[in-house]
Amino acid sequence: MSDLIIKMLIESLFASIASVGFAMVFNVPKHTLIYCAFGGAITYIARTLFLHLGLGIEISTFLASTIIGIIALYWSRKYLIPRPVYTVASIIPMIPGTFAFAAMISLVDMNSHGVTLELIESFIENGLKAVSILGAISFGLALPSLYFMRLNRPVI
Repeated sequence: MSDLIIKMLIESLFASIASVGFAMVFNVPKHTLIYCAFGGAITYIARTLFLHLGLGIEISTFLASTIIGIIALYWSRKYLIPRPVYTVASIIPMIPGTFAFAAMISLVDMNSHGVTLELIESFIENGLKAVSILGAISFGLALPSLYFMRLNRPVI
């Protein structure tokens, strides 16, 4: 158990470094970089915990991005900074690069070695998983702000 915690802390440190790096690419204000780092670590830890609880990667990613969506909504209202400043950098560790890469490699192999059933299955499986994870990130980030906008709208 302690090995898992140490492993998650080290990996969340690297996730926060990646988040800060992308935040700097997007030229966010300097005082928000620490929140981008915390956001990247939070999303990574949350997704890893949900995966260890037995949930699929799509649901785990959705829940982690919903959590950071709620936290970023709080930060954006507290510090008067637009929400995407926090959320765009925070979701970077959850981008499904491995699945998209595997799908493209299958596509290239089909082009160079011929089409086989295994390559088609690999392409479809990895491609759909990458698209599903991206959809989970999108919906997870959008739902908290949509909910709170609906909650705070006056009823006439």
